[in-house]
Amino acid sequence: MNGTKLKVALVQMHVDAGEPDANFERAARKLEEAVGGETKPELIVLPEMWNTGYALERIEDIADQGGERAKGLLSAFAKTNRVRILGGSIAEKRADGVYNTTYVFDEGGELTDTYSKIHLFRLMDEEKYLQAGDRPGTLNAGAVQAGMMICYDLRFPELARKLALGGAKALFVPAQWPNPRLRHWRTLLTARAIENQMYVVACNRCGASGDTTFFGHSMIIDPWGEIVAEAGEAETILRGEIDPALVEAVRAKIPVFEDRRPSLY
Repeated sequence: MNGTKLKVALVQMHVDAGEPDANFERAARKLEEAVGGETKPELIVLPEMWNTGYALERIEDIADQGGERAKGLLSAFAKTNRVRILGGSIAEKRADGVYNTTYVFDEGGELTDTYSKIHLFRLMDEEKYLQAGDRPGTLNAGAVQAGMMICYDLRFPELARKLALGGAKALFVPAQWPNPRLRHWRTLLTARAIENQMYVVACNRCGASGDTTFFGHSMIIDPWGEIVAEAGEAETILRGEIDPALVEAVRAKIPVFEDRRPSLY
């Protein structure tokens, strides 16, 4: 670790809907790319539903049973490369249905945290094919206590505030956020950072799936709402740092949490 700062790498990648084999191969290549370069990250983040994409009509057949295939890839990579991985999210098949689930692995390849998407996106019929999670997602990313959301969860400020009140200094958001809602994406990510005075680290997919295109623009935003790093629309590895000391400084300068009056609202 660089002091208490956390170096992160976001894997902005294309996802082939309904093609798990191609997606696993691409994810493995991109993970290798992420640990390369001059500065090795301490945490790698993948996008939402990278194993299957939104082939929801076939999701029961192609979802990862118990997440075992994804766990195998991510655990082995984390252990071999001594890096933490927030595995975006995958279609995970359980006895009671398919969930949109995130796995987090430490440098030893151990599964430390999981989170299943709480809010299902009706515009893409998620509620017809997926089961909703029933608890917020938290993790310890090295020295940084953090929270997790997945895509549509971003539109629910109550969830972000609950995570912040629980001690989160960063919020990780894997997504498949499509055109034409780039303005919503950038505005909501920035709002969550400013109102909760924490980092927001959002990894979006790119490319096209059927008639739907995805604009990428993965982002790292600091607790002032300043954009630390932002990707374009192509596949890339976006890199940046999270500094928990800056979170403390911002919260001390504008004491939003001390000035809250929840009894009135």
